[in-house]
Order: sequence, then structure tokens, then C-alpha cells
Amino acid sequence: MIETALPASSFHEASYLREGFTLRSWLLTRDHKRIALLYMISITGFFFIGGAAATLMRLELMTPAGDLVSAETYNRLFTVHGVIMVWFFLIPSIPATLGNFLIPLMIGAREVAFPRLNLASWYIYTLGGLFVVATLIAGGVDTGWTFYTPFSTLFSNSNVILAVAGVFVVGFSSILTGLNFIVTVHRMRAPGMTWFRLPLFVWAHYATSAILVLATPVLAMTLCLIAFERITHIGIFDPALGGDPLLFQHLFWFYSHPAVYIMVLPAMGVASEIIPCFARKPVFGYRMMAYAILGIAVIGFLVWGHHMFVSGQSVYASVAFSLLSYLVAIPSAIKVFNWTATLYKGSITCSAPMLYALGFVGLFTIGGLTGLFLAAAALDVHLTDTYFVVAHFHYIMVGGTVMAYLGALHFWWPKITGRMYPEVWGRIAAVVIFIGFNLTFFPQYLLGAWGMPRRYHEYAPQFQLLNEISSSGAAILGLGYLLPLVYLTWSMLHGARARDNPWSATGLEWQTPSPPPQHNFDSNPQVDRGPYCYQPAAETAEPPA
Repeated sequence: MIETALPASSFHEASYLREGFTLRSWLLTRDHKRIALLYMISITGFFFIGGAAATLMRLELMTPAGDLVSAETYNRLFTVHGVIMVWFFLIPSIPATLGNFLIPLMIGAREVAFPRLNLASWYIYTLGGLFVVATLIAGGVDTGWTFYTPFSTLFSNSNVILAVAGVFVVGFSSILTGLNFIVTVHRMRAPGMTWFRLPLFVWAHYATSAILVLATPVLAMTLCLIAFERITHIGIFDPALGGDPLLFQHLFWFYSHPAVYIMVLPAMGVASEIIPCFARKPVFGYRMMAYAILGIAVIGFLVWGHHMFVSGQSVYASVAFSLLSYLVAIPSAIKVFNWTATLYKGSITCSAPMLYALGFVGLFTIGGLTGLFLAAAALDVHLTDTYFVVAHFHYIMVGGTVMAYLGALHFWWPKITGRMYPEVWGRIAAVVIFIGFNLTFFPQYLLGAWGMPRRYHEYAPQFQLLNEISSSGAAILGLGYLLPLVYLTWSMLHGARARDNPWSATGLEWQTPSPPPQHNFDSNPQVDRGPYCYQPAAETAEPPA
């Protein structure tokens, strides 16, 4: 067995965590690793704010009658839940934290291309978050996270402009992060690090960055137009003023469907690192995996219209978008097949990161398969305004992205902190989250198929049992999310010292001390092989209980 802990005296004294450990040094840092931790703290805070709103919604839905909150309050709850979870957690969760921390290490660089811009992106993110917090203090917003017009421009009396301003500002953070990653990958790779020696984690972030840079400005312009119409009453989207509400949907979903892949592609990159490591096998079909990542990013820009099958768009457009939606499933299916083939006949170790990665693959597969129902225009007419869409969205975005995010935290936690976490608790949390998630959201597929509409705080009594199961599952899921917060925080103070490479992984990031020094590498590494040179007969890395 491979030992994963070191005596306390071996802790790397020159790590980025210990050099200049003052508040000023952190708030003015240009170290990509510290900026990643600043993002991690901020994102975790927003996750629990969004989760609190979801908790209140599930408590309301325990009974058919709207007896906990009013319809108006319920609208504000699901709006703030969606706005925070989409733009302040799911989109930045993996790129801004793990991407920031790992990409320079993985490509053999000492920093990102633009360190000051990297820090500025965190401050911009924080500023956007303050706008949303101000929206909550001022009473919230009731438009839904999509800000659909003409409701958001004419009928809503809530704090639409303040919420729109928060999302508008945070978009600049995404653009700057994407730009930084693109230039870093192009210009700062170590000698010998060719494109097809890049880890798939880097490929995934490269494709994600391209989407961020190209799609986010469209959302920014759209949100500006909402504020402009609301202030000036000049018709852009409002049909009463001569505007076109379908124009808003086209602009919004042109960004927001690629945004699905902003959330999912980094998660795919995480799974592509964890599964080969704990199967002790090279990833199956590396080049095809890289091409599939790029294919998802490209085709993702062509399928926005499948969100608009009931909007009144042309029937011919709906047919085209339906076919393209089936097409984008092909590269996603390639990745699931390749992960499964990587596992085949591997020496599999079910450590906590592996359990999270397998949970991601399972939940993402369920979400992807049910997405095929929504890609069929005729079925979508029945399902689009039901809980079927809520379940599908959460299986992909929450089940997939959050499971991968937690898997990444557990996998690279020894590298980030220099500490090991309690492995048994890691495995327990992974199982609890998987069970709680399925109990929460799988009943919603049935509710949607049977016709329960989404966005309602009251519903017909025949739907109560499944809603009770869903709310009970949410309680289990909430417990599962709290467990890593507790034991990972504990491990920072009391966890065993981690070896430089506790999992016997092959990436460049594992060739540095744990935690890494401020400048990552003492000298430029030379790369002469691919990223997944695992031997099938190699020892597995079994961490201590």
C-alpha cells in the first residue's frame, strides 16, 4: 500500500499558504493559488445562501396548500435561488477555484498570464455578489432567474435592475477568467507540453474559457437592454411598446445554453483526472476525449432554440434545433463511454474522490438521457413547464457539477492544503449526497410526467406524496453537503500531513511539494510523455481510514 501521510515535521514551510500570511498579503495577492482560495471562500458562502432559499421552497412544497410563504415570497425565493446558484456558484465553482489553482501547475507554469487581472476578476465577482446581497436586503426579485420579458421590463415591481446589475457585473469576472486561461494555455506551457500532452482538465477549461469569452458579452448586452427598457420605456422586448419578447429569449438562451457547458465541461475534466488515477489505467481514447470536449463547446452554440419550442418560433426552426440537440448528445456520450472503458478491467480503488467521480458519471448520464425527451419538440410541449425540466436541470447542473466539484476538492485537497482529510467521512458524505440527491430529484421526473407545473407554491393533492419524498431527500442532501464543510475545515487544523503525491498520480501538479511553494516550480519542468502514464498492474493508492 502507498503511504499518504508524513510526520508533522515534514510540512513544507515555504508553501504559498505560509509566505506573508497577513490579510493585506491575501487581499493584494497575485498568486493564482491564493486567488483560488479567495474564490473558494466566496463561492461557498453563496452556495449556502442559495441552499437556504431552496430549503424554504422544499418546506413550502411539503403540503399542497401554500401555508408557509405567500405566492409572491415563493417567486422571490426561487428567483434568488436560481440567480445565486447559476451565476455565483455553478458557473464559477470549478473554473474559478480548481481551474485557477491547478492550470498553471498542470502545464508547468509559475503563474497565470495576467496575475493582476486574475485578482481583479475576484474583486469584480465580489462586487457582483454585493449587488445580489443588496437585492435580498431590499426585498428580492420575483422574475425568475431567466428575467423573462415583458414581466421583467413592465410588470414586476421588485428590484429587477439591482439583480440584473449583479449578474451584469459578475459577467466581467467570467470574461477575464476565460481570457486569462486561454492566454495561459497558449503561451505558458512547459517545454515539451504539446497540445496532446495536456491533461483533459486543461482541455475542458480551455473550451470553457472560449465559451465564456464569446457568449458572456451577449448576456451582458441583453441585461443592459432590460434595464434600459425598464428605465426609459422604449420598446425593445415589450410588445405593448412595439418590442419583441422572442428577441429576449433568443439572446438569453444563446448565452444560457452554452452556459450549461460552462458548468459541465470543467466537471468532465475533473472526472477525466480522477477516474484514470483510481482505476490505475491510462484514460481510454485520450484524443477522442479532447475532440469531444471541443465538439461540445462548438455545437453548444447551435442549440439554444430547444428552450423555445412553446414560444411560437417557426416549426422549421424547432425541427432544426431538435436535430442539433440530439447531435450535441454524441460527444457527451463519447465521454461517458470512454470513462466506462477506462474503468473496464482497472485496478479500481473506491476512495472518496472516486466515489464522487462515479456519482458524477451516474447523475450526468441520467440527466443527459432525460434531456433527449426535452429535445423532442412534441414531448417538450407537454414537459417544458413541468417539474420534469426541474429534475433534468438539477441532474445535469447540480448532480453533475456539484459532485464533480466535491470530487475535485477531495482529490486535490492534499495538494491545496498539505493535509489529509478523514477518508471514511469522505466516503460517507459521497454516498449520503448521492442517495439524498436521487431522493430529492428523481420523484420530480414523475411529478413532471404526470403534469405538475413548476414555479407554483400550491399544487394538486395527488402530488403530495412525491413532494414529501422530494423534501425528505433534500434534508438528506443538505446533511451530505454540510459534512465536507465540517471535516475538510477540521482537516486544515488537525489532518495528517500529506505526501507530495498521495494518490501516485502522474500529473505535473503532483511533482511539487504539498502545499506548493509560491512560484510552483524551482525550475521549468521538461515534459516528455502524456498525462496518464498509469500502469495497469501498479499499486493502488489506498488512503488511511
